Amino acid sequence: MIHLHKLGRKYLDFEFPLKNEVRLRIVERPGLWMGRGALDHLLADVRQVVKTVIPSGLEYGVLSGDKRRLDNAVLSILYDQASRKPIAFNAYSFLDVEVHGRRVNVLHLGLIMVDPSFQAQGYTWVVVGLPCLLVFLRSGMGPVWITSVTQVPAIVGKVAEAFADVYPSPSGKTRRSFAHLTIARQVMESHREVFGVGLQAQFDQDNFIIRDAYTGGSDSLKKAYDETTKHRDDVVNEMCRDRLDYRRGDDFLQVGAINFACACDYLLRTVPRDSLPSLLYRVMFVLAGRLLLPLWHWFSPNRQWRDLRPRR
Repeated sequence: MIHLHKLGRKYLDFEFPLKNEVRLRIVERPGLWMGRGALDHLLADVRQVVKTVIPSGLEYGVLSGDKRRLDNAVLSILYDQASRKPIAFNAYSFLDVEVHGRRVNVLHLGLIMVDPSFQAQGYTWVVVGLPCLLVFLRSGMGPVWITSVTQVPAIVGKVAEAFADVYPSPSGKTRRSFAHLTIARQVMESHREVFGVGLQAQFDQDNFIIRDAYTGGSDSLKKAYDETTKHRDDVVNEMCRDRLDYRRGDDFLQVGAINFACACDYLLRTVPRDSLPSLLYRVMFVLAGRLLLPLWHWFSPNRQWRDLRPRR
């Protein structure tokens, strides 16, 4: 369900039930509007999933409980309908950077974890892709820059496939632009704590590789190449094996964008056919909040609308 009384709210609180007895909740910037009790409950659900994968837990980014991280987070949590148990989560973050002289929010594709007993059940499309689609729709369907930091070949390849103008890309077709370099430099200068990279990590801006990346709270995520999930295309796997030093702990920093073509491709190719009608129905409410409500407010000049229009 989507909460109709929240349609015009500034931040998103989106729920999406799936046919296979699971439910997804997406919460945008919870630190800015959610009460302390509800926020603690949300964090407890996320940490519960982490401990099914890493018993010692993680303490960086949103997992630290730092309000600044929660103010800029987009949290997606998948629940088992019967037990209400959290079984997967995804923590994206908005990073404030300047591109071509204008301040923009870059969406960082952060930590994704699935309870091992629920892995390989086809939940990736909803946990990973749907938050990106909703952010794109709420931005007015203009291009949204994204970043991703990983050493896992499967993720490197998936990011290059799902988004536009991704650099570095295994295909080698995307050239590094000034915007790519500007975003990468600012992310490394001001936002490395979001993805658990310490100050001693060096950034190779020619190849977009973070050297010795697992030094700022993400230490438990470091893997040997043989332990990583491989991509179906060996070109991606070879790129990671040849360019990254897994013993030292290197990561790629990929920079790309969500655009209209990416959104259409997600809806038409990635979303399962039996879930598409239900998803489109809910997407219409998100679009109504982003596109139709401003028109309603515009044509009602004599009504105050609280913080949307100050009283004269």
